[in-house]
Amino acid sequence: MPINKTTSAAVFTWRPAAWLQVTGDDAATFLQGQFTNDLRGIEVGEARYGLWLSIKGKVLADSFVIRGAGAGQFWVGSYFSAASVIRERLEGYVIADDVTLADETDAWAGVSVLAGEGQAVAGWDAGLTQEGVVFRGRRGGAGLEVLYRVGDGLPAMLSQRMSAVPELTESELERRRIAAGIPAVPADVGPGDLPNEARLEAEAISYTKGCYLGQEVMARLKSMGQVRRRLVRVRGAGECPESLPAALFAGERRAGEVRSAVSDEGGGWIGMAMISLLAANGASELALAAPASQKVGLVDPL
Repeated sequence: MPINKTTSAAVFTWRPAAWLQVTGDDAATFLQGQFTNDLRGIEVGEARYGLWLSIKGKVLADSFVIRGAGAGQFWVGSYFSAASVIRERLEGYVIADDVTLADETDAWAGVSVLAGEGQAVAGWDAGLTQEGVVFRGRRGGAGLEVLYRVGDGLPAMLSQRMSAVPELTESELERRRIAAGIPAVPADVGPGDLPNEARLEAEAISYTKGCYLGQEVMARLKSMGQVRRRLVRVRGAGECPESLPAALFAGERRAGEVRSAVSDEGGGWIGMAMISLLAANGASELALAAPASQKVGLVDPL
């Protein structure tokens, strides 16, 4: 049961949920010891996506870490994870480190540049690095994120380029995200979940970088190779579930929950659901109520 992907080029204007500046002589080593992905060798302007975990390996937040132009300067930015959560997580482990955290979330805005299928975004960033922070995003397919200071206004060069392509609504962007199978943190995977349950290990976890908070749990999961739940794409007919998360059932047995959903503009909806592998027992279809009423199809295999 495939999900159709929107493939035309477009832009989306947004405000980050988190945009922190981390500076200091120890900033690089401090972040390396906290972040799930490997920051060694990161170049100025380069971004790496990863997670901030609890000591039990649960997902507290996600973000990009971008190497800034200044010595010992990094940006920590997230689409959905709150700045307060990331800052609290980091500040709790600053002991004798020469590290300064500054929450600049309210002072910055962003534009996502999304390429069409088979296209690239080459040329969009030309000249823009002098007016903001530009890095490869995670919206599905090829794309760039351009972050700029709100007080400086939208960069004129970016505004001119944006005029040539349509601007997406929030619902349209959400359809692209879900169609691409990209989890939103913390809506789809959060403090009660492991990264591997959302298939984030390949993209967000380094198994070779050495120690970081939650690393022992990640290593154990890698050696075991098993999780008890999976985040999968789902789809249903009619209106989206009225409130989220919405319980899913296999017969009268609860098998999981829909965590995000959006209209597919075709008389139904698509979403992301966390499913218990044991309770679902290989089912290809679940239901929103017990006993079964509104059928929900699993797009991804368990």
